[in-house]
Amino acid sequence: MRTLRVAAAALLFAVPALMSAAQEGGTTDAMEASLAAGWKATFICSGIFVAGQTLPEIERNELSGIYPDYQRQYDQLPEAEIDQARQLVSVTYAPDMPPRIAAYRPGFGCTQLPAGAGEDALGFLPRFASWPAPPAQDRGSAIGSNVKIELKIEEAERLDPPVSAAFDEITYGSGTRTASVIVVRDGQVVAERYDRGIDNETPVRTWSAAKSLTATLIGAARRQGLIDIDYPAVIADWNKGADPRRAITVRNLLHMASGLDSGDSGSRTDRLYFAGARVIDMAAKNSLEVEPGTRFKYANNDTLIAMRALREAMKDDNLFHRFPYEKLLHKIGAVHTTLEIDWNGDFISSSQVWATGRDLARIGQLYLQDGMWGNERLLPEDWAEFVRSPAPAQPAAGDGYGAQFWLMNKSPGVPAGTFYAAGNRGQYIVIIPALNTVVVRQGFDIIGGAQFEIDRFTADVVTALNAADAERVAERAATEAAAEAEAEVRRSTRIGRLN
Repeated sequence: MRTLRVAAAALLFAVPALMSAAQEGGTTDAMEASLAAGWKATFICSGIFVAGQTLPEIERNELSGIYPDYQRQYDQLPEAEIDQARQLVSVTYAPDMPPRIAAYRPGFGCTQLPAGAGEDALGFLPRFASWPAPPAQDRGSAIGSNVKIELKIEEAERLDPPVSAAFDEITYGSGTRTASVIVVRDGQVVAERYDRGIDNETPVRTWSAAKSLTATLIGAARRQGLIDIDYPAVIADWNKGADPRRAITVRNLLHMASGLDSGDSGSRTDRLYFAGARVIDMAAKNSLEVEPGTRFKYANNDTLIAMRALREAMKDDNLFHRFPYEKLLHKIGAVHTTLEIDWNGDFISSSQVWATGRDLARIGQLYLQDGMWGNERLLPEDWAEFVRSPAPAQPAAGDGYGAQFWLMNKSPGVPAGTFYAAGNRGQYIVIIPALNTVVVRQGFDIIGGAQFEIDRFTADVVTALNAADAERVAERAATEAAAEAEAEVRRSTRIGRLN
């Protein structure tokens, strides 16, 4: 079992041998220097202007433990130039090329200019004419508005040992670096802890946990009749002549079953993530390898194309860019979440989303509530069941896969039906319907190092919650027994008086 889970983890987190050959398109020293500079520019930009972190915190968390194949070039980079007034970061990497530049705009986070572009290209970056401001912030707990608040002392006490152990860098993986853990039960936070300069209002990059948010947004769009997941993805570049890719459906994409070529590792889309390339150029360019729907292959491109399909279906970029915030995130109180975009206006929602732990918990809670928030249905009635049902084509080993969610279906001690979002460096949203519970873990685990053992941690959380339930039942039984004994004494006393 452990061997299978390790194999699945290697697939899930795109941590193969982590050699340069794992990237798409091959590499040169010049390209690796550009990618390393892009990493530094974008993480400093997002860390400062999206997450509100200090530079030392960013260096400790985001800029350490990076891809090993970047490290040599990264170590040769000069200090980043941070322009607080214009909210941009630039990193020089070659004497004959412009620096790599990442610029912040409200609602869009930080966007990289393409490699080779100078500051004169900043005017091409999309921006909101007016940012869709969220409603009043809920600084309480990650709850749904239809949940009755009750004090849960038993859960808090029983959860303290595993939650504390999640931060010791040993118990659930030697050297793992936990930033936050939140456990929500019955819509209430019953355990919450932070470290490494992170708190309840500090967004952290979700990495591939963003894929599950993409599925949630597609569900919200389907609810509103904006997209049909069984209709071919509306990608204009595919709808020409003999192109067979026009047969790929949104459902295929959500199942990671597009059939498209994505190289040896479908999750090393480095030129998009760190070289400032466009989604439409990188994600939608590849040829078919197999018939759509017949093969599972974990690929960033499938997620990116699904979101691009929504953009092309909506045919209105202003509405498309506002959609995640106005139609989903702000409605559930996830006001600290930002979806970053490429310079062409496509959300890079396979990875480049920043969110707080509480915001991630709210997404999990939305699924526990079957897509309802308060009295409003945000997701179709069958959407939660869809994303957690095994896709027709499954991974060869390890955990199963639904629709942009993994299935925790092979883990001892974890209830059947548990499903989860997962991302590089240890980002997780675990949804446990059997216990009406959401578990969130965020981290900065070293890429290529030990991975946080989320299955074991989840099992320990389940054990703690079951113990809390047993304690509550025992206490109730003891209270009822005491009341019955007292009533019996009163009855005996009354009978004695009558006699």
